[in-house]
Amino acid sequence: MARPRTPGVSALSDHTHVQRRTLRVLVLAQVVGAVGITIGIATASLLARDLSGSDTMAGLAQTFQTFGTAATAFALGALMGRRGRRPGLVGAYLTGALGAFLAVVAGVVESLPLLFVGTLLLGAVSAANAASRYAATDLATPETTARALSVVVWATTIGAVAGPNLTGPAAAFADQLGIPELTGPFALGAVGMLTAALVVAVGLRPDPLLLADGVRVAPAADSTSSGRVGAALRADPGLAAGMLAMAAAHAVMVSVMVMTPLHMEHGGSTLEVIGVVISVHVFGMFGFSPLVGAVADRFGRATTIGCGALILLVSLAVAGRSPMGTSSGIFLGLFLLGLGWSFATIGSSAVVADRAPHGMRTRVQGTSDSLMSLTAAGGSALSGVIVGGWGYPALNLFAALFALAVLAAAFVVRHSATAPALPD
Repeated sequence: MARPRTPGVSALSDHTHVQRRTLRVLVLAQVVGAVGITIGIATASLLARDLSGSDTMAGLAQTFQTFGTAATAFALGALMGRRGRRPGLVGAYLTGALGAFLAVVAGVVESLPLLFVGTLLLGAVSAANAASRYAATDLATPETTARALSVVVWATTIGAVAGPNLTGPAAAFADQLGIPELTGPFALGAVGMLTAALVVAVGLRPDPLLLADGVRVAPAADSTSSGRVGAALRADPGLAAGMLAMAAAHAVMVSVMVMTPLHMEHGGSTLEVIGVVISVHVFGMFGFSPLVGAVADRFGRATTIGCGALILLVSLAVAGRSPMGTSSGIFLGLFLLGLGWSFATIGSSAVVADRAPHGMRTRVQGTSDSLMSLTAAGGSALSGVIVGGWGYPALNLFAALFALAVLAAAFVVRHSATAPALPD
């Protein structure tokens, strides 16, 4: 049976204090770490295009990054289960900083393979940011789980919105250093990732996961095989549906977002305007997270996921009809794309946090984030092919299939009872 947690009054008081400190540390790390990862979003595909001379190859930069996120997320699930949240988060941020450095070198030596290696390692930062939202739930009460994780998701707003808007100044900084303009954002991003690693290393003490599990996690508790994760999903269709909703929503967001800079550039938009559009999109992703978390706790996970699916469908209709270049439609479409992602992701993350068996929760969480990234990697890989062959409107139509999958998953979550706990 899952191990019950029945802390006394003193333990509850200690946990409340540590929870507040944990949220503060995670919020600060998310702010600086988000600058590191999002500052290159608007330029990674453009740099890949310049190095390869092909729009089709441009989408592969995001593909490698999402593959890196998938691999790191799965590894983080196992590592955190054995040693806690802090070592995993620090290692992921340091790996991302190395990736940003390699992206700079790739631009200098004009090496597309090296850029892909760099973006692969950059994916570790996305995995760290995703794992941080679950770290916020380790000491949360059942009534505040969604709000706790949504606060950490919201914290990404500051760095994420600022990041793309630093694209122009970063390009000017790169000119002063004598390196290609499109590598400047990665150079500044590396600084943000190193800062995030330092914040977590110093501030995340005591480790919330280790404290929640009674000072020390048993070595075998979260190092369960992938087969056990499969057993948990078979036993609880609601958990499986939550993971599906998260993966499908992320595929919608990534596949459209990564090709939007090219769609705009083909119509004559400047790099600065592209950065503003990405900032508006990222604000939609994170800016309303506390409100979305409150909705999930008040009205339920399924309702939140379903709202996200409907918003995603509207966003795709608006963005898909936008002309090349700068338009009000592309601003509105990308904002709604981010907002729909927020509803679907926070709702489904709360499902995973609620339903993952206690003795294997970091493994289930890591598997869920890995699946989310793999699905997005497939979507972003196809996005370049679709845009190159049929155009940007066709890409939005393709993404609508994933949005419909999110809607179906919400229905399953609503009508699925919580499965009995699996034996540890």
